[in-house]
Amino acid sequence: MDRNTIIGLFLISLVLIGYSIWMQPSEEELAKIRQKNDSIARVEKQKQITEKEQKTPSEAIQNTPAETVENLNDSLATTDNDSLQKIKLKETYGAFASSAQGEEKEYIIENNLVKLTLSSKGGKPLYAELKNYRTYDSLPLLLFDETSNFLINFYYQNRYISSDKLYFQASSEHVTVNDSASLILTLPTDIPGKNIEFIYTLKHDSYLIDFDVRFNNFDDLITQNRSEFQLEWNINALHKEKSIEMERQKTTVFYKYLDDDVDYISERKSETENLVATPQWISFKQHFFSTVLINRKGFSKEDAFVETQDLEEDPEKSQKYTKYLAAGVTVPIDGNTAQMEFYFGPNHYQTLKKIGMDLEDQIDLGWGIFGWVNKYLVIPIFNFLDNYIANYGIIILLLTIIIKLLLFPITYKNYISSAKMKALKPEIDELKAKYGDDPMKMQQATMQLYRQAGVNPLSGCVPMLLQLPILYAMFRFFPASIELRQKKFLWADDLSSYDSILDLPFNIPFYGDHVSLFTLLMAISAFLYTKTSSQGSMSGPQAQQMKIMMYFMPVMFLGIFNNYSAALSYYYFLANVISLLQQWIIKKFFINEEEIHRRIQEAKKRGGKVKKSKFQKRLEEMAKQRGYQPPKR
Repeated sequence: MDRNTIIGLFLISLVLIGYSIWMQPSEEELAKIRQKNDSIARVEKQKQITEKEQKTPSEAIQNTPAETVENLNDSLATTDNDSLQKIKLKETYGAFASSAQGEEKEYIIENNLVKLTLSSKGGKPLYAELKNYRTYDSLPLLLFDETSNFLINFYYQNRYISSDKLYFQASSEHVTVNDSASLILTLPTDIPGKNIEFIYTLKHDSYLIDFDVRFNNFDDLITQNRSEFQLEWNINALHKEKSIEMERQKTTVFYKYLDDDVDYISERKSETENLVATPQWISFKQHFFSTVLINRKGFSKEDAFVETQDLEEDPEKSQKYTKYLAAGVTVPIDGNTAQMEFYFGPNHYQTLKKIGMDLEDQIDLGWGIFGWVNKYLVIPIFNFLDNYIANYGIIILLLTIIIKLLLFPITYKNYISSAKMKALKPEIDELKAKYGDDPMKMQQATMQLYRQAGVNPLSGCVPMLLQLPILYAMFRFFPASIELRQKKFLWADDLSSYDSILDLPFNIPFYGDHVSLFTLLMAISAFLYTKTSSQGSMSGPQAQQMKIMMYFMPVMFLGIFNNYSAALSYYYFLANVISLLQQWIIKKFFINEEEIHRRIQEAKKRGGKVKKSKFQKRLEEMAKQRGYQPPKR
């Protein structure tokens, strides 16, 4: 045998030995194989016992009636199946095998606000009913129904245990809370005293429910570096409001990281997002109600996710549900207990604010300065009026008057500026006739005229800009206010949704299938206000543009606001009417256009000069830096 052959055989031997070592099952796999073989052996043994019992003497069989033999065979078959079933359950659930079979029952814990129905299967919340609210169809208001799923997962005795497959035992069938009470659902094991408890504790006059998961005598579970478990929850959000389209747009999942701001996933599309930090709470937020899971100390950041799915394309679900909402978190165990809370309740600003943890930030009051206007101006005034007045139409009227009075100094300054610009219109028309072909000279001559007359062209813009935060804040406030939900006023049956005086048998693109009277009134009043406020103040191309806007904006308002909250259209209608009234009062009693024109002419003769604002000075400095020199007087 030559040298190359010896080397070849040696290498082949190494490969075979290495392959056998590499293919050898791990200890974990060997344990599973042994477990499987033991199971097969037990099943075979049981079969042998059954067969032996069936092999009775032929004489006995012959002397036994046919019906008795048939019943005996059925009994033996049932015994065989039951034994096999128990073995299978033991293999699957281990110590929890005795809880893998049972009958699903419902248990209730309730106070004056919430009625929570729990299921013995999985110990999960089955229904959450809010007693003080009804759906648009006057049915009991449920946040979710039996299609939801709630479970905890953990690894124990080499098995993956999921609570939704097991049956719990309840401490009571029905608990009515007058002060504070608990309903305990217990998941027993084959070992006495070793169990898992779901403890639901509810207080009187509260939407919060304490939820504790307690592992009794599970030291072998908790000490093996497994001091946590996974919790998963999903619901189909039930349709409750008049407009399912608007409700669907306002439904999504909100969440807050520990010591961080509130965030959410898209309301416009289906989306799944993995959470990258420690979540403190996760909310299945609908238009006016929320279902929130809370851990004040924070969940674990491992394996946390949130998800939404649009159900519009599912014909069976799209009319009953708005969206599918889901979340998963890892829950740390402190000692032998994991402490959490549920919130089943309304998206009411003050209610959520009292609970803390920025839960109120899931209410869409606008971002930045717009949210500040709502939180520190609009809501306090609204709540003050709500304490004394029962009619929300009157409350909105008074709120509008108060806001317009607060803005009156700005409005007055804006009207004064408009009157001055109107008084200069003849001179501006002369300049246009003189410098119409030269825009640069026209601009220089116009600015010189403003300086001589003591008019600041920016004085009318600044007041308008100052009013925009309130304008947009109200756009956010009314559609988000649960106080207006199902409140009637005049022909509107629900101020939180659209008002309809005519339901159309067809849908008009960008408009809808109904006619909102408040929106019509708002559009007409906007047209009148724009027309009266622009009369005589502009000419030429500017006047033509204003005329186009005067007709275009009301039409655009009709398309935008026809499906919005009736309270919002009602507010804008009132604001326009009050603005028209203010305009008439100011022109009638505060502004003399002839006197303004006379003073402007005197200022021109004296070479009058308007005091420049800091903003205007800054603009001129920037212009000079770019090489532009303002005209000399």
